Amino acid sequence: MKLICYFAKKTDSENMIRANDILRKKIYIIIFRSDTRAGQFFDVVLLVLILLSILSVFLESVGSIRERFYQTIHILEWIFTILFTVEYFLRIYASHKPLRYIFSFYGIVDLIAFIPTYLSLFFIGTQYLVVVRAFRLLRVFRILKLTQFLYEGNILRKALRASLYKIVMFLSSVITLVTIIGTLMYIIEGENSGFTSIPMSIYWAIVTITTVGYGDISPQSPLGQMLASILMVIGYGIIAVPTGIVSVEMSRATEEAKAKCPDCSAALHSERDRFCHNCGFQIKN
Repeated sequence: MKLICYFAKKTDSENMIRANDILRKKIYIIIFRSDTRAGQFFDVVLLVLILLSILSVFLESVGSIRERFYQTIHILEWIFTILFTVEYFLRIYASHKPLRYIFSFYGIVDLIAFIPTYLSLFFIGTQYLVVVRAFRLLRVFRILKLTQFLYEGNILRKALRASLYKIVMFLSSVITLVTIIGTLMYIIEGENSGFTSIPMSIYWAIVTITTVGYGDISPQSPLGQMLASILMVIGYGIIAVPTGIVSVEMSRATEEAKAKCPDCSAALHSERDRFCHNCGFQIKN
């Protein structure tokens, strides 16, 4: 009899574990997979909630709206917070490696999406109102959650990452250039023309080379004006450099992101293609 009870309990325990695994897989498919109807529906609902929550933050910052509808916005904020909290813990529950998700970029963003509202509960009192307001403003970081839904956004992220070292070297060259020209301008113009210090002269060089041209400081001597003209011309050429770097990497990332034929590596017209247009190989979708 005891043996029968033992096997019965063991069977119940195994069934519970199996049911838990099935539930976890279903939640994982809905939350992390966007290639299913349930996953697509979840993403759309989450997108709408994110946009509405960001809109509530914007509306709350408008004094007239805040005075009239503060209670409504406050209730909506708590609804959004509870929903984002449930989503966050469901992601942890469904993840194959929960710690990896928690400390990932999107895991941290998901946490920032709702934690400020809870933090505001612990800062009660007039002297802490400014701190509470600062914490509540952090809710605007929910906009970062939008990037995980954008296919093009992921391509841009890869392109920027690939361009990082080139852009850093480019910016280093620009900083060196504006430092040299700013110092020369300080020597040429001096304090009488508004170039009161080398940092101020470097500020002028940055404003000039980026073609912003505030006009708060300008060279007065012919030599200074000639140097400024050279810097302006250089500025037009410099603007195109980072654009070219990122454009090349964007093109490369776009090509890499395209679905390819496993037989001839030709780019497919669509991920839903059943046959390769180049070699006729059957694609298993």
